[in-house]
Amino acid sequence: MVAMTREVRQYLLVTGNYWAFTLTDGALRMLVVLHFHALGYQPLEIALLFLFYEFFGIVTNLVGGWLGAHLGLNRTMHIGLGLQIVALAMLLVPAAALTVPWVMAAQALSGIAKDLNKMSAKSAVKLLVPAGAEGALYRWVAALTGSKNALKGAGFFLGGALLELAGFRGAVAAMAAALALVWIGSVLTLRADLGKAKNKPKFRDIFSRSRAVNVLAAARVFLFGARDVWFVVALPVYLASAFGWDHARVGGFLALWIIGYGVVQALAPRITRTRADGRDAFGWAAALALAPALIALALGADLAPQASLLGGLLLFGALFAVNSALHSYLIVSYACEDGVSLDVGFYYMANALGRLVGTVLSGWVFQVSGLVACLWISAAFVAAAGLVSVALPRPRPQAPRGVG
Repeated sequence: MVAMTREVRQYLLVTGNYWAFTLTDGALRMLVVLHFHALGYQPLEIALLFLFYEFFGIVTNLVGGWLGAHLGLNRTMHIGLGLQIVALAMLLVPAAALTVPWVMAAQALSGIAKDLNKMSAKSAVKLLVPAGAEGALYRWVAALTGSKNALKGAGFFLGGALLELAGFRGAVAAMAAALALVWIGSVLTLRADLGKAKNKPKFRDIFSRSRAVNVLAAARVFLFGARDVWFVVALPVYLASAFGWDHARVGGFLALWIIGYGVVQALAPRITRTRADGRDAFGWAAALALAPALIALALGADLAPQASLLGGLLLFGALFAVNSALHSYLIVSYACEDGVSLDVGFYYMANALGRLVGTVLSGWVFQVSGLVACLWISAAFVAAAGLVSVALPRPRPQAPRGVG
């Protein structure tokens, strides 16, 4: 009982750390999109502000998994929090110095910070749940992922509201100060040896040797590309330009959407089978592919555009939440316990790659062809994720990593 209490306490510390980071990350994204849209930037230009955010996420997940195995997940989590504070501080320069290259550099640091924090939190859960307790693992991962996305939604609302109330610099300064307090508390309380590998991996081991992990990573590229190709830039700009929504309304709606998305993620073990496997990944992807296609058809036919888009968003959000929670559980289940951060880091590298592709396409395709084209690309990407998922193993393997 004492040992379990300690594990639960560490899980809560990891979760609280992740929550605080996610709140500022969601708020910062909304601040940047709305602030630079108001300054007259085109959708593709706004998308390019996030280019380094996503690109460095790819690199960070690969190298971060290796660092986590060597240094411990507590240290990689604290490095991530520290970098986010620096990234926020970079945006406090005078308005004349807030150029596109400068913002891209700040976003690069934020991308590194986000993926160090995410990789550390997801990997830590594997180590804090008793071996073989797959049902508990699914519930803990779903709770962490779902609560994180609910807080990200709250961050969207916070970003839109703070921009209206305090302006860009005031909002950023408040978030940097709050995150600094969280960083100090985490350094003082989080276990020092969490996630250190017993057999120190070589640098070449950043690439997974597990077929299950590789297949799941490929599916993840398409899954998150499908979301971000229309959600990151195209949707907020469309809501503002086509429906005339102001900053607070756009931020508030997207916040509620992501909060609902997070709630569904947390409930995913009750919606799917508790001991889910590759069959579930294929089935839920097939259902998800229908949502963006239906929205595209309705908008193309000018069939109650606002109601069709908002209703379709709710359907897409619920189905995507189940898909994402299922994937998040499967990667933690597939990962080898010794050096878990290597497999998890490799997988979230694929996640960052999908987000990068989706983000760039979101700005470019929307600017050239509009939201409907983004939605058709989304449907095609989800279908591809489903087809790749066919190759996932039916029983969950606990394959050795083969560290040399």
